[in-house]
Amino acid sequence: MKIAIVTSFPRNPAVPHGGVEAVSVNLVKALAQVAGTEVHVVTTDRGVSRLEKTAWENATVHRLPAAQKNLLLYAVGPGRKQIHRYLDALQPDVVHAHDTYGIMVKGLDRPRVFTVHGFIHEDTRYGGERVAWLRAALWKKVELASWREQPHIVSISPYVRERLRGIARGTIHDIENPIAEECFTVRSNLDRPVIFSAATICERKNTLGLLKAFAGLIRTGLKARLRLAGQPTEPQYERLVHEFIGEAGIAEHVDVLGPLSAMQVREDLAQAAVFALLSFEEGAPMGVAEALAAGL
Repeated sequence: MKIAIVTSFPRNPAVPHGGVEAVSVNLVKALAQVAGTEVHVVTTDRGVSRLEKTAWENATVHRLPAAQKNLLLYAVGPGRKQIHRYLDALQPDVVHAHDTYGIMVKGLDRPRVFTVHGFIHEDTRYGGERVAWLRAALWKKVELASWREQPHIVSISPYVRERLRGIARGTIHDIENPIAEECFTVRSNLDRPVIFSAATICERKNTLGLLKAFAGLIRTGLKARLRLAGQPTEPQYERLVHEFIGEAGIAEHVDVLGPLSAMQVREDLAQAAVFALLSFEEGAPMGVAEALAAGL
């Protein structure tokens, strides 16, 4: 069976950026090991000017150029046309799209399934932009139209299924996110007063809320440490995070680690007792699932 996974895929699979890329890496690696499958990853990349094909874990990664900076316009216009043309030429037996790529495969005349990882229109509300409400409204219109048209949808959590109710007309399949096997071999250190968090540093993930809660713990006299892993995605919010750490007097108790590889995340999970995530909006966060697998 020839399967096309249409998704965001990292250049370095050992360092996925965000939950969708982590899921895609785990899924591709597992499917490529199944006898009788031919796995192709189709993704778009602003860093390439023409088609780039590479091999990874018995799968072929196809990187198409993405010239459009506005993701919404790209997804419903040139991006959709480009993806349709490429998949028609590739001729997979099944197309499995993820996140915004589900919008791009809308109308594709091939067997396909779409995994809904979250709700872009809800996420957009926390982007910190002046017209976030307008962009959220536009995304909602596009997303709901895509859900209605999909023949098969994978729901990764009860929350996702609840949001799809009354909108999606196709078959909904309840399948949780794939977790790397290595996470289940981690032995967490529940005796160490270490709190670990792995998520992008942004308003939606509510990094400031976590820091405020941690500062409250420190004020009670608790001898604890907070280790924050993740890529900052909003410069102004990142500045607020660092300013709060200094103003609250907790700098000696907080480690801001930046983006970590999957292996580094597991190493931190092994040294922590608690995993914390205070997001305002989530579908099914990979960080929480990985921490559960590690026994935190």
